[in-house]
Amino acid sequence: MALHSDPQIATRALIPDVEDFPADIQEKIAEVTEKSGFTPNVFRAIAARPEEWRAFMMMHDSLMDRQTPGLSKADREMIVVATSAQNDCLYCVIAHGAIARIRSKNPRIADQLAIDWRKAELDERMQVVIDVAVKLAVRPAEVTDADQQRLRDAGLSDEDVADVGAIVSFFAMSNRLAHWGGLQPNHEFYAMGREPRAKA
Repeated sequence: MALHSDPQIATRALIPDVEDFPADIQEKIAEVTEKSGFTPNVFRAIAARPEEWRAFMMMHDSLMDRQTPGLSKADREMIVVATSAQNDCLYCVIAHGAIARIRSKNPRIADQLAIDWRKAELDERMQVVIDVAVKLAVRPAEVTDADQQRLRDAGLSDEDVADVGAIVSFFAMSNRLAHWGGLQPNHEFYAMGREPRAKA
């Protein structure tokens, strides 16, 4: 497998050539690239370790691609943006900020969450969700049963409560992998979701 550095993707990671990826990873990357119009850098940055790539993507998709009455796909992305900002993760704030703008149909929300989530355009339920999520991200030893109960009182099911914890925890790992590898956001992410799509 040919490995090289690509500063447009990551400054400290070794990046495989696409043709060297296992077939299942090539297929998944092609699917995402066709849908979005570009290949998110995270897909290539961790592909030098295929087993970890598969586990990472399976966990990601399990948490982020489902929608429940208590947590929409947009809500899940907002949790990622707010907590990744607390972890100073440029890649996750920019990439998931783009998805949050699109899924929430709010071009301002990602910037608000990244700078000061307390002033973000959130309803009372999501104010509670983000408050608890940020606490877990930055002061995990201080989390108590009362924090989980606040989520239930805000309308989340036990499954939703488990999802909040899992999303924050998974992206804490993701944030650190991005820092470790010097992962850079694709330039395309910066503009996504900022202007309404032109009608065909």
